[in-house]
Amino acid sequence: MYSRDHALLSLAVAGGAVFVLDLPIGWPLAVVLALVAGVGIDVDHFVVARLTTGEWTALRRCLANPRLVFLDQDEIFDPDAITELQRLLSHVVVAGVVVPGLALVDPTLAVFVAAVLYVHLLADLAWDNYRASRDRAGGSVPD
Repeated sequence: MYSRDHALLSLAVAGGAVFVLDLPIGWPLAVVLALVAGVGIDVDHFVVARLTTGEWTALRRCLANPRLVFLDQDEIFDPDAITELQRLLSHVVVAGVVVPGLALVDPTLAVFVAAVLYVHLLADLAWDNYRASRDRAGGSVPD
């Protein structure tokens, strides 16, 4: 799933959370935190690609052409650089470290970030499932 979609979903979680949770931060900071967590978690893709390929090709590509990050995310990673399972596994590892660590600082913020990351993971799983179904149907399912 693309960063713009994760940003929209993160904003939706932030919008709901400010009404449900008694956050120790105001809504503007909650929006920023939701965007940082919900979109920023994808930075782990660069680490996984580095571990898989042994090179920082994807990161260098983005640094050389930052437009890719916003306008052409399909061109960031080579096809063999990162698989769906590697991407999801790294997200679970990141969430499993960030959320308990944050819980030591503020449990309500930890719940908030956990919700944002859960929605991110759920969206990735749903998107991957949709694409796999489309591929099994011979591409007859529209994007």
